[in-house]
Amino acid sequence: MLALTLVASAAAAQTAPPIGAPGDVPVLTTTATGVQVYECKAGPAGSLEWAFKEPRADLFVGREKVIRHFAGPSWEHSDGSRIVGKVSAKQDAPAAADIPWLRLAVASRAGSGVLSEATAVLRIDTHGGVKSGACDQAGAVSEVPYTATYAFVRAAK
Repeated sequence: MLALTLVASAAAAQTAPPIGAPGDVPVLTTTATGVQVYECKAGPAGSLEWAFKEPRADLFVGREKVIRHFAGPSWEHSDGSRIVGKVSAKQDAPAAADIPWLRLAVASRAGSGVLSEATAVLRIDTHGGVKSGACDQAGAVSEVPYTATYAFVRAAK
């Protein structure tokens, strides 16, 4: 049921590539609260602009914090299992101020807990996280709050 909901949600927001796939089997679904961290750097034309640096978020099941999300992008469960993802699909969020919805294929893993079963991570239902405006000091850092749903899925066996 979750996989179909994710496919439907993704399809409603934008068209292909779908973030959720018909063969996705839910492993764990969480809500996240955190920040997207940006750094002021010289862009390709030499002018200063905000560049994404890293995410930092806590992921919850109900009120229980179960996963820490950080640079990599990486997710570490409280049971010690850990995965690192690589973006395999991206689509714009419904609102311009919201970070994109992503499908991240699991590129590496450690531990034998809950996350060891995941083959992909879906970041959907995002709110906030986009940095806008000019930056005027190289090296300046800005944290932009965001929330999202992260669904950890595996391929059907």
